[in-house]
Amino acid sequence: MTGGVMIVESCPSSTRDAPAYHDWYDNKHIPEVLRLEGFVSARRLESLDGGTFVVIYEIEGDLERAKAALSEAQSSGRLSRPEGVRLDPPPEIRYLRRRDGSH
Repeated sequence: MTGGVMIVESCPSSTRDAPAYHDWYDNKHIPEVLRLEGFVSARRLESLDGGTFVVIYEIEGDLERAKAALSEAQSSGRLSRPEGVRLDPPPEIRYLRRRDGSH
């Protein structure tokens, strides 16, 4: 595969935990993910109602290798533990591949 994106939708566990949530994403989690093979950029977006947040990670190269690198980093403890993130239900994660010939 020739790259694509990983989209993660999540929210803070509470309004009280929102500062920890944003700090963890911006200063710990995103930099950690961007050090992994294939992950080249990240952009955070906020829903208009302010309750939900999305991170779009750009992936270059093989999506399966990037997914494997992320999985290995998570299972080995190389990624920091989530802070202030609502885990029930867990964040929604989707991978989308670049479609050849798309404009």
